[in-house]
Amino acid sequence: MNTGNPLMANVVDPFRDWLLSLGPTGLVAWVVLLILGIAVPVILAVAFYVVWERKLIGWMHVRHGPMYVGWGVFQAFADVFKLLFKEVIQPSAAHKVLFILAPLLALVPAFAAWAVVPFDAGVVLSNANAGLLYLLAMTSLGVYGIIIAGWASNSKYAFLGAMRASAQLISYEIAMGFAVVSVLIAAGTLNLSEIVMAQSGNAGFLEWFWLPLLPLFVVYFVSGVAETNRLPFDVVEGESEIVAGHMVEYSGSQFALFFLAEYANMILVSFLTATFFLGGWLSPIPPSWVPDIPVVSTLLGHGWWWLFAKVFFFASAFVWFRATFPRYRYDQIMRLGWKVFIPVTLVWIFATALMAYYGVFEVGA
Repeated sequence: MNTGNPLMANVVDPFRDWLLSLGPTGLVAWVVLLILGIAVPVILAVAFYVVWERKLIGWMHVRHGPMYVGWGVFQAFADVFKLLFKEVIQPSAAHKVLFILAPLLALVPAFAAWAVVPFDAGVVLSNANAGLLYLLAMTSLGVYGIIIAGWASNSKYAFLGAMRASAQLISYEIAMGFAVVSVLIAAGTLNLSEIVMAQSGNAGFLEWFWLPLLPLFVVYFVSGVAETNRLPFDVVEGESEIVAGHMVEYSGSQFALFFLAEYANMILVSFLTATFFLGGWLSPIPPSWVPDIPVVSTLLGHGWWWLFAKVFFFASAFVWFRATFPRYRYDQIMRLGWKVFIPVTLVWIFATALMAYYGVFEVGA
């Protein structure tokens, strides 16, 4: 972790140095704590996100949503216990090793990508200089879990669902990758923390990349919705078409792992959209507008709370789309990805290069 944050410098770093002084045992303990420090909050965030999704859709449908298990707050935990105690059924003709491995291959990249996501100045698990490259690699690996799940199930329905899912993911992954290339050109770095700081300046939210990269901002988030198989792009799991797609033969805890990976990816897309285009933890208020009052200046200044507010908006937008739009046909989904989004991103990469050449992007201006 980096030490650009007072909490990190005064609390976390001394604790890390003490653990590392214990030798190999301390090193193992530190690595385990780092993994738990990312995995546990993400799992809890997924649980409460599911509850928020049900409540928000309920309000949109003029109904209550979950309200009995801990006033509805712990409904997701009750569902998890139900899934964990359900019998795990494996088809007799399935490839036993790959059938078990597939949910893990879908889940692990969804969690590994969080290693380079910055939450505040200096608060990041790995402040890698090639963080953007690592992120693209991790988010691209999830498709293997889907393909293997469909193939290992030895079911025509699961295999067709896997083919539809992998084609959709690859199509929109290309558009997302091209959108990120423009962010790389604008920021001039592969480091995610430096990408955030490249959007700092005296004009507040007008300094962020959403303004010069507006088409890519839209393309990236909509492609993220499609890549996570959410409405209106959820033909992979269309109940009226192919039931649960590549997950149709899975049950119990194995199905829960796919479910966890999907929601973890939704939260990840929300974080990355806020980081790449909306300044991450940067405040939307210009520094000159912030009054010199101790508590107010802290709340209106830069901090992790701004990042979480932006993420909350995008995560709620996933739910909003689900409650609003009808499902696309599969040919419409592929046409949008290949004939609209990819050409738009290619054109805007050229436009971004011109803007960078003529000095439109200037850090701190």
